[in-house]
Amino acid sequence: MACVSAEAFDYIVLGAGSAGCAVAARLAENGRHTVALIEAGPRDHAFWIRPPLGYPMLYTDPLVNWMFETEPEPELQNRRMYQPRGKVLGGTSSINGMLYIRGQKEDYDLWRQMGCTGWSYDDVLPFFRKAEDQQRGADEWHGAGGPLKVSDQPGRSPIAEAIVDAAVEAGVPRNPDFNGPQQEGTGFFQTTTGNNRRWNTAQAYLRTLKPGPNLHVITNAHVTRIAFERRRASGVHVLEHGKPRHIAARREIVVSGGAFGTPHMLQLSGIGPAKHVRQMGIEPVLDQPHVGAHLLDHFYASLMFRCTEAITINELANSRVRQAIAGAQYVLSKKGPLANNGIFAGIFTRTDPSQDRPNLQVNTNIWTVESRTSAGMKAHPFPGFTMSPVLLNPHNEGTVRLRSPDPLADPEIRQNFLTDRRDIDAMIAGIRIVRDVAAQPALARYNAGELDATAAAVSDAEIEEMLRERAIANLHPVGTCRMGGSDDDPLDPRLRMRGVEGLRVADTSVMPSLVRGNTNAPAIMIGEKCAAMMLEDAA
Repeated sequence: MACVSAEAFDYIVLGAGSAGCAVAARLAENGRHTVALIEAGPRDHAFWIRPPLGYPMLYTDPLVNWMFETEPEPELQNRRMYQPRGKVLGGTSSINGMLYIRGQKEDYDLWRQMGCTGWSYDDVLPFFRKAEDQQRGADEWHGAGGPLKVSDQPGRSPIAEAIVDAAVEAGVPRNPDFNGPQQEGTGFFQTTTGNNRRWNTAQAYLRTLKPGPNLHVITNAHVTRIAFERRRASGVHVLEHGKPRHIAARREIVVSGGAFGTPHMLQLSGIGPAKHVRQMGIEPVLDQPHVGAHLLDHFYASLMFRCTEAITINELANSRVRQAIAGAQYVLSKKGPLANNGIFAGIFTRTDPSQDRPNLQVNTNIWTVESRTSAGMKAHPFPGFTMSPVLLNPHNEGTVRLRSPDPLADPEIRQNFLTDRRDIDAMIAGIRIVRDVAAQPALARYNAGELDATAAAVSDAEIEEMLRERAIANLHPVGTCRMGGSDDDPLDPRLRMRGVEGLRVADTSVMPSLVRGNTNAPAIMIGEKCAAMMLEDAA
């Protein structure tokens, strides 16, 4: 990667996150095109980015985290949902929990049915495989030799083993690969790690892939707006270390700011609902009411249990001595408790038999927390583990709008959770499924009982009230600049912005519907596919 000297590039990618790093590196890979990759945050040198268990330390670190919050959620007792997003090379792939989950085959086939030609599962599978360096080796479903390392965790908690056994006792089939022929079942998560360290997209695409000197990475550069000439995206205005700078694009600009950042950048640039843009004092370039609309996200509630044995992460979190030992062990050998992310096992199942495919994901954590807010996370002073039912197909839609015309101001985010009765009923069923698993004999050795904060919620009405008090966002926002086959959709299936030229989007905002699983792997796939389409169009 070279130092920046030129002020014009063939391509400009705005946002060096999960998709942005993939787009930029693949565009630069063949050496024929110059590419500028612009990131608002710093390089990914923070120590806690490396160890898999370091992400709780990044959860409230403003140096690498946008630390967004939603507006008060009316159906959640006017609580604000904390939305950490990566502000660093690698984006949220640098601060997330690293689970490698693609979603379900049917998710992508649905995209095709919604008019997204070229986005069926058979169409996108080659790009998942192209990105992947699967520890287990290549097969029909997985790739080897790609830039993104995907690995089994180096150790398994006995609690996680017991949870999987308990799920089987509750009637859930074992599944050795959630990203294989089918997602449904219970088993152990793989993570985007290699050699017991986080493998973010900066590591994967900017260092492992080594795209060459024609890729120019510009950090600490906040995009203020995209410039247009005769409805063609011609360049970007940024504040680099607080100083204004203009960078021109000869061919195309790709916006990869994520489901919050992308509509925010577009609206600041005059692309969005014209009335709203004008209210902010910005001259509209393109009246596109769907930019910033259709925000979707998974949400969940955590059931926490006391553990009968001191074999959880709570003991580490509450002991400076244990932390020092674990830190030294990781630095010296890349082993010990910091070498795992603490999220070992999971379940994908259906909340009721009428569901045609899994609509519930259960994540298990080998810790419990007294609180989890933008102020940080605090572990309980006793051993514990957590089982969290996550609703995979919520029906609510939210919005992302400008809070002010100031490009440094956070976007205004409204998620509108629990506004649909179907979601409430599904989550009530999910709570009961988790309790059924927790009550199985396989977990009896470790389960000392559900904590009082949720245990008192027994009836449907009590569980609903508990959800309104405790449910939170699962941090998988999508859909705010969706692609589709209709002229009303902001993007066409090649991720080009309709109504202007020279502008594409590549990140989770393009998803026309929410995939049923974590969104980092799909975001990387979107970046891979976007770059491939751009290179085809440039040929």
